[in-house]
Amino acid sequence: MKETSPEHSRVEMTQIVLPQHTNALGTIFGGVVLSWVDIAAAICAQKHCKKTVVTASIDAMNFLAPIHLGWIVYIKAKVNYTSRTSCEVGIEVSAENPQSSEYHHTATAYVTMVAIDSYARPTAIPALTPQTEEEKKIFEEAKLRRETRLKNIPRPNRRHSDF
Repeated sequence: MKETSPEHSRVEMTQIVLPQHTNALGTIFGGVVLSWVDIAAAICAQKHCKKTVVTASIDAMNFLAPIHLGWIVYIKAKVNYTSRTSCEVGIEVSAENPQSSEYHHTATAYVTMVAIDSYARPTAIPALTPQTEEEKKIFEEAKLRRETRLKNIPRPNRRHSDF
């Protein structure tokens, strides 16, 4: 399998906040943002893997600033790290008021995507080859996040579950 750089997988999406995306305060529902994040992550991972991918996890996502009706939302995604069958996609969400040019970084997320074969089983993906010093730093940070994620995966007790 051919190794690829993080830049190869880069995705940038643009959305406009419509009335059906907003709550009673005129700000976007968090679930809409999460949906857009998931779509951007899937496109990004599919570009890297050249395979169908599914979402395995989304790390804690903090909404740093509200996004209002009529604003433009920018979602940037890039593969940060790869393991054998999964990759971490880094997502940055920002929003702009097109009338005033007010601009905010509104959220960051890390999404783990798993490549699957035609039987919906995890399948091998190309390795990521960071090129720049910044990409290498991001790769190492993502590797540590993966180790933490794996330690914290809930392992349900087959006899009893709290859920």
